[in-house]
Amino acid sequence: MPETPTETAPPAPQDPDRFLNRELSWLDFNARVLELAEDEGAPLLERVKFLSIFASNLDEFYMVRIAGLKRRQSTGLTVRSPDGLTIREQLARISDRTQDLVARHAGVFVKDVLPRLEEHGIKIVHWDAVGDAEAMRLREYFRDQVFPVLTPLAVDPAHPFPYISGLSLNLAVSVRDPETGAPRFARVKVPDNVPRFVPVHTEDDGESVFLPLEDLISAHLGQLFPGLDVLDQHLFRVTRNADVEVEEDRDEDLLQALERELQRRRFGPAVRLEVTDSMDEQILDVLMHELEVAPSDVLHVPGLLDLASLMALYGLDRPELKDEPFVPGTHPRLSDGESPKSVFATLREGDVLLHHPYDSFATSVQRFIEQAAADPNVLAIKQTLYRTSGDSPIVQALIEAAEAGKQVVVLVEIKARFDEEANISWAKTLERAGCHVVYGLVGLKTHCKTALVVRRENGVLRRYCHIGTGNYNPKTARIYEDLGILTADPRVGADLTDLFNTLTGYSRQTTYRSLLVAPHGIRAGLLEKFRREARHAAEGRSSGIRIKVNSLVDEELIDALYEASAAGVPVELWIRGICALRPGVPGLSENIRVRSVVGRFLEHSRVIHVANDGSPEWWLGSSDLMHRNLDRRVEVLLRISDQHAADQLQRMFDGAMADDVRSWQLGADGSWTRTGEHDYQARVMAGELAG
Repeated sequence: MPETPTETAPPAPQDPDRFLNRELSWLDFNARVLELAEDEGAPLLERVKFLSIFASNLDEFYMVRIAGLKRRQSTGLTVRSPDGLTIREQLARISDRTQDLVARHAGVFVKDVLPRLEEHGIKIVHWDAVGDAEAMRLREYFRDQVFPVLTPLAVDPAHPFPYISGLSLNLAVSVRDPETGAPRFARVKVPDNVPRFVPVHTEDDGESVFLPLEDLISAHLGQLFPGLDVLDQHLFRVTRNADVEVEEDRDEDLLQALERELQRRRFGPAVRLEVTDSMDEQILDVLMHELEVAPSDVLHVPGLLDLASLMALYGLDRPELKDEPFVPGTHPRLSDGESPKSVFATLREGDVLLHHPYDSFATSVQRFIEQAAADPNVLAIKQTLYRTSGDSPIVQALIEAAEAGKQVVVLVEIKARFDEEANISWAKTLERAGCHVVYGLVGLKTHCKTALVVRRENGVLRRYCHIGTGNYNPKTARIYEDLGILTADPRVGADLTDLFNTLTGYSRQTTYRSLLVAPHGIRAGLLEKFRREARHAAEGRSSGIRIKVNSLVDEELIDALYEASAAGVPVELWIRGICALRPGVPGLSENIRVRSVVGRFLEHSRVIHVANDGSPEWWLGSSDLMHRNLDRRVEVLLRISDQHAADQLQRMFDGAMADDVRSWQLGADGSWTRTGEHDYQARVMAGELAG
């Protein structure tokens, strides 16, 4: 008889136990965000910020990931996840884990952060704690600013249950007719175009006291239901499926098709119901029935609902309760004393590796586009736009370039999730200015971050390029960690020319000089490199793999990393969010170490390094190691040819992977353990890892 496997036996090559569940791994990432909110040593309003981020993250998780699982379940799909779980099993585990996290999230706010805020004069009070003078002023505020936008909606045989919009706060109100004694049910939406936290104090007494808007409405429900007795009211919130699917091969006009789907998004099925922990069971039954949600989709929340709105408190002018302000500096190569240097002159001397937010986006990437737009010798600018800000100076520069007669080609990805409406607006604005606007390739999102400038110099055309890991968004560039390369390398310029011809025309090019491009090249290229490292290790040659990404999910690449580990390749993985690889398993992955850094700035860059027997390769770009990035998106990885840039990436990795750095390490059992004391991002800000 075959021996019974022991608990320490490594998973077999086809054993689903070799993978961790991606959804549960994402919840672990959000738990790490929550740990930052729980950190008593952090500035108080920074803790508030992380409470808000946790809530926003969870909202999006339900709108997209849970919605996707439920959609597959409703169609009868029985495909298991790579780790062997059915959809039902995944949803059950997610529900249990989420209930725990939500309770923990509410607990740290109510029991710890809120009392500490009160110690510093920042209070959130209920109506019964408002003084007479303040109550009089708030009644006037309600009458003038809130009451006119409220619409009580009755629910009875003549009034069907109203549509509840996603992520809106709502009051479920019980009323009674005093003449008949008949109970009634109504819904009142808490308006989202009025501040959630209403200031209570008007005098400058050093305190910031706020009343939740729903409390103000609850205190005045009698004005909404005159002649009826208000018996009770309970707050609730619904999350709906917010994913958008467009049949691109069916619709001739992608812009119109997407606009139509965005209208339908409002009516997606409910995937979560959040209620206060004091909600009446009868009202809860009504809501569950009308919204068609199961008990496992209901989250009972102590205290306030929608803690994402706490970001308003973070906006208070209380610098003593926040991190020291950080002002990005201009990259030394791009400054000449106090005067900016020409980006083009700088790049003729060599590449510039940018590390945002430590290197200013405004004085590097933004200046690159602005100088190109204003330079009479520039003939053309070609750029991809995935997400940008509402008042984007990048877009304004492109408009000015087109108006000056330059050829401007902009690929606007109008399918960028949750930015669809903004990107449709930008596309129309750019078209009106005379830019050539395209929407990419059918069936693919264009996620790469690339810009190409063509300039005439002494009768010769020269190409200048930017390839990055982050969006062309000056606002997120101040809070997201990202990398980018500015280069005049002719090979990169030729590659981007070919890439834009593919994106705007009918070219089917799939191979490039210095780039790996998805959906054809990245997975295959990385598999070849990982397997080469395994061969080198087996032959006793130097080997090593280092990867920094937001998410590692692709099973084929994970198996290649397992093979490399088994051959003796040291593998270091720096994963911000989801990691489906199980490290440290004897016989499978004992040579793999996984670390996550979550801090003040959102680690967002993607970098891959292979030792290659003494001829190391560094790659950076837009792609995470997920199916969507490798199969359904246009992504770019650029091989770094500049030695100074490669050395900078080496120092960055060495600094983050040092044993004394504060980070989370992933164990073989899938648990994350916080270790180290020193803040890696603070070291970068202090210039300790600079070249």
